[in-house]
Amino acid sequence: MAKFYRLPEAPGAAEYLHAVLCSPVYEIVQVTPLQKMKKISARFDNAIFVKREDHHQVHSFKLRGAYTMIAKLTKEQKAHGVVTASAGNHAQGVALSASMLGIKSIIVMPVFTTDLKVDAVREFGGETYLYGNNFDEAKIKAIELSQQKGYHFVPPFDHPEIIAGQGTVAMELLQQDAHLDRVFVPVGGGGLAAGIAVLIKQLMPQIKVVGVESKDSDCLRAALKAGKPVELRRVGLFAEGVAVKRIGKETFRLCEKYLDDLVTVDSDAICSAMKDIFEDIRAVAEPSGALALAGMKKYIHEHNIKEERLAHILSGSNVNFHGLRYVSERCELGEQREALMAVTIPEKRGSFLKFCQALNGRIVTECNYRYSDAENACIFVGVRLTKGLKERASIMMQLINYDYKVIDLSDDEVAKLHVRYMIGGRPSKLLCERLFSFEFPEAPGALLKFLQKLSVYWNISLFHYRSHGTDYGRVLAAFEINNHEPCFEKYFTELGYGWHDEENNQAFRLFLSN
Repeated sequence: MAKFYRLPEAPGAAEYLHAVLCSPVYEIVQVTPLQKMKKISARFDNAIFVKREDHHQVHSFKLRGAYTMIAKLTKEQKAHGVVTASAGNHAQGVALSASMLGIKSIIVMPVFTTDLKVDAVREFGGETYLYGNNFDEAKIKAIELSQQKGYHFVPPFDHPEIIAGQGTVAMELLQQDAHLDRVFVPVGGGGLAAGIAVLIKQLMPQIKVVGVESKDSDCLRAALKAGKPVELRRVGLFAEGVAVKRIGKETFRLCEKYLDDLVTVDSDAICSAMKDIFEDIRAVAEPSGALALAGMKKYIHEHNIKEERLAHILSGSNVNFHGLRYVSERCELGEQREALMAVTIPEKRGSFLKFCQALNGRIVTECNYRYSDAENACIFVGVRLTKGLKERASIMMQLINYDYKVIDLSDDEVAKLHVRYMIGGRPSKLLCERLFSFEFPEAPGALLKFLQKLSVYWNISLFHYRSHGTDYGRVLAAFEINNHEPCFEKYFTELGYGWHDEENNQAFRLFLSN
């Protein structure tokens, strides 16, 4: 039987290097391709390469870390089996790794995990245990099972063996192209970024390693600011593969020491990167899988990078098909190829024609309008862009010069996610109402829980639900309420859903309120 080098707690860089070079992962994985993206290379005047971690059996890099840790367990530990908590890629990595090694695996998944994910774990040989309403509750149960039943807990990122397994990605990168200038790595819990950074900095320190976070789950940025891991109040779940509230202790230690830089991007930029990947190499990345490319594009623009060799990690392709609708809607905004505006025009015949003429031949991508005033009409309009932000600003000035009142809604999340689908409805009487946005779990009883908790006390005067293919949907709701009811926000907190006060949202005021 093979003997593996086992890492101590908080290993040094040399120990990590040794562990990566001696990793057992190639018993289960093959070297993934480093593929040139020809279209985007030409567009950005750099040689851009993508590391295809979607080529694994489980369609993500998570298999590397899971197998490395499980393969190095003692004979006694293997006999007891392994347990983990996950509703995503780590779950599949643990299930397949354990199955290949002839070990029992139990994957604790939240009760409302989609059948697609549950079935995938079972197909790879894992036993699923549905428990809790979210990942944190599932993790508590998994640790409880490990303590009660003797199963060995396999964490998703914060363990030296997991980190070393992910570091094999960097070993392959250097073998495939030793002349890279920068490598862009997605950051969730930090396992992949830590593994790649610690290896590259030991072997070829001149290569810059840049971490990329989603703006909605930037736990590493928060930790760097605080000087230690801290917990985010809430995380956005569009890029669910990196939706981590608190970076790991060991992953933070390594990322703080070895990462050269960090960049954050929003959901629209991720959607744009997903489109780029599909158009260039015909791969359908999951949102977290396209995160590194989104960060690379932003970094190139901000630092005016030219004629360099750049690589990014396509970390996974376990995409929810229904989420592609949202991606399709938002990718043009992410690429700065569309502007959304609220424009006030006179309420008289021929006004919209004159407005289109004022655009000087630019393509109108969307227009929403309903009569509400005898003097003026406010239209929600989308305009195709060819030159990005500068053109957006130019259009705004051009319309202002034609004496139109214009408000840019391109960065207004409520406008993009809700208001554009609701235009045409205004209350027939004056209402004293407050507007809030919520993140709802896609789960039986979630809406009922919301209504039972709040509608008993306050009338819901506006409600719009929008799903974009993840385990969570988005809700915009208004309540008839004055501004001095102290109990109101307390009830929101008790609900346990993420929420945000949208009282001053311009799109709501222009199109939906009194």
